[in-house]
Amino acid sequence: MCSSDLEKAYFLLNEFEGNAGGPLTRKSSFTLDAQRNMVDNGSITNAVTLDPKTLAIEPFTGVLVTPGRYTNVSPRVDYQISENNTLMFRYGITHSDVRDNGIGGFNLTSEGYHSQFTNTTVQAADTVLIGTAVNETRFQFFRSASQSLANSSDPALQVLQSFNGGGSPAGRSFDTQNNYELQNYTSKVKGTHSWRFGVRLRGQTDDNVAPQNFNGTFTFGGNPLAPVLNAQDQPTGQTAPITSIERYQRTLVLEQMGYAPAQIRALGGGATQFSISSGIAGLAVHQFDAGIFAGDEWRMRPNFTVNAGLRYETQSNLRDWRDIAPRIAIACAPGKNPGKRKTVIRAGFGIFYDRFPLANTLAAERYNGVVQQQFVVTDPDFYPTIPTPAQLAGFQSTQVIEEISSRLRAPYILQSAATLERQLPKNTTLAVTYTNSHGLHEFRSEDINAPLPGSYIAGVADSGIYPLGHAGPVDLIESSGLYNQNQVIANVNSRINAGMTLFGFYVFNRARSNTDGVGTFPGNPYDFAGEYGPAATDVHHRVTVGGSINLRWAVRISPFLVAQSGAPFDITSGNDLYGTTMFNGRPGFATDPTRPGLIETKYGLLDPSPMAGERIVPRNYGRGPAQINLNLRIAKTIGLGRERGGAAAGDARPAGPANTMQAASGRGLGGLIGTPSTAHRFNLSIGLSIRNLLNHTNPGPIDGNITSPLFGFANQIAGGQNGEGFYETANNRRLESQIKLTW
Repeated sequence: MCSSDLEKAYFLLNEFEGNAGGPLTRKSSFTLDAQRNMVDNGSITNAVTLDPKTLAIEPFTGVLVTPGRYTNVSPRVDYQISENNTLMFRYGITHSDVRDNGIGGFNLTSEGYHSQFTNTTVQAADTVLIGTAVNETRFQFFRSASQSLANSSDPALQVLQSFNGGGSPAGRSFDTQNNYELQNYTSKVKGTHSWRFGVRLRGQTDDNVAPQNFNGTFTFGGNPLAPVLNAQDQPTGQTAPITSIERYQRTLVLEQMGYAPAQIRALGGGATQFSISSGIAGLAVHQFDAGIFAGDEWRMRPNFTVNAGLRYETQSNLRDWRDIAPRIAIACAPGKNPGKRKTVIRAGFGIFYDRFPLANTLAAERYNGVVQQQFVVTDPDFYPTIPTPAQLAGFQSTQVIEEISSRLRAPYILQSAATLERQLPKNTTLAVTYTNSHGLHEFRSEDINAPLPGSYIAGVADSGIYPLGHAGPVDLIESSGLYNQNQVIANVNSRINAGMTLFGFYVFNRARSNTDGVGTFPGNPYDFAGEYGPAATDVHHRVTVGGSINLRWAVRISPFLVAQSGAPFDITSGNDLYGTTMFNGRPGFATDPTRPGLIETKYGLLDPSPMAGERIVPRNYGRGPAQINLNLRIAKTIGLGRERGGAAAGDARPAGPANTMQAASGRGLGGLIGTPSTAHRFNLSIGLSIRNLLNHTNPGPIDGNITSPLFGFANQIAGGQNGEGFYETANNRRLESQIKLTW
């Protein structure tokens, strides 16, 4: 069901979990875990659309029930080959089936698709004790097979940060990935040294069929200098910026009035861009990586330990053989009397490498201009007609090519950390840690065939001088990014008594970079000023407080509070300012307030078509609101059957060990503190979990397009993977009850 009226999103989750285990033979045992989740999730669309009859701009809220079914079965067998040799074998299979996926946010119901995946895992481990050494060999095979089928084969329609309609660009896609991993680790203790060394080998294959955007996509962006029209839709001689939805509205209104495409464009309407792909949908890629390491934990003195290690990594799809990672750490507990050492000082330094994902290799090989072709037409005059790839040559189309730099190397982080840990009275521990992370050769991308500065004029056909001699972006994946982060972390843990524990930590964070990943392109391909700024991880403050209190009557309450300051977001102009076919150009801070087309925002007067001399808005200049989430779990345990001592439930018995513990632990707190279990053989636990007890609205990603009607706001709540196999963004507060029987 979909409606423009406000209504509560539907949500129903039924979870069934069970496990069993026991001996198979004298030398073997088994465990079996099974889980079934049945969720009817709420998909909420918050967008700005047009009334289909009057073409008036109006907010749109749609609510759709998205059914999903998830099943997981995982048996495990342990076998003791000999006294010094143990073998473990585990198999797991997970199947998911979700209908009407991909709906929500700006996506209308027509953008939905049916998705399925089946994940299979096979694990084996052999542990052998050889003298004083322990050797572990582990093997894992992981297979992921997924498919998606779009609900509609219509061309996609993107009215930037207003709504996304038409069919899903995914089409009918299939993906099968096979992952192999072999590890062998050896540990040996000799005197004051604990040695550990080993090797890890991994292989990955990906068979992918992706007719991505084979149905085509029309994109409408805002127009910074559109003619102002009167009530009869005639130009008044003035200009003003219009949003993406206003441009789309103007296009449809003028079409109904019989205007030709050229006239519609002259009056500020028409699609901003049309893109379509064609070619071979299927492609297979593979890669291999290896890592070896050796380390030593040297206990130089009873209160002083040194850890030193060296790791080397490499992979097949990078021409990089320099990934050597040394690591060292020390731990010291000052003081001569071992029983009075309450302070521990820790410090360390290490280099940590990241791997180049196979998905990026797949994209570069697919969009090399031969396997598949990506065609882009700027200011097309054929909306809503879809041309064939053969006809695109007549529309001055350009082809987008993706490449991987021949100098690409694995990014790495040089990380330093120091910790002061102190044992305080009342079973309380305080630890304060400072970390510094310096990342080099981070992944990012750049259009190396962007039109030369000053040669490209937005909206003017055939403008632009291209350095490679042909039109069309060449998007190069590079490893030239920089990342710097400083953090101070304070952590407190307190076990007040046997029935009450509390913990909390606070993080002060500053993170700056010129990239947020391989998909980051500079706003201006020829001017990187302003690219180094707040990273996506630059959340300045995070606070977490939680605990567990065991009351009498076998009741446990567990509060959990998480709060953080706002995350940064990028502010963009919503237009292709530099002829790269992308809409990531950023506006300028206006220097002439009388210039037409300026947009007033809380960040100042911004120019969506920045002129020479204007300072460009830096990357991730926006800042979202703070978030707070208070969760609470309450559980009650009921004892059933006879007590472990033999008496039946309800028998009058003297206080047993459990009751004695309850009485002792509750002293000083009015006798409220107890234990969360009973002395009975069977225990029935009834729990209630409340997520976001305060019902505080935490917004999701902030819209940074200044030509969007929702600029500076979020059109969905913060959500994400919740641990149950699905993404949840439709519910602000959630109550969940659980029943568990153990014996």
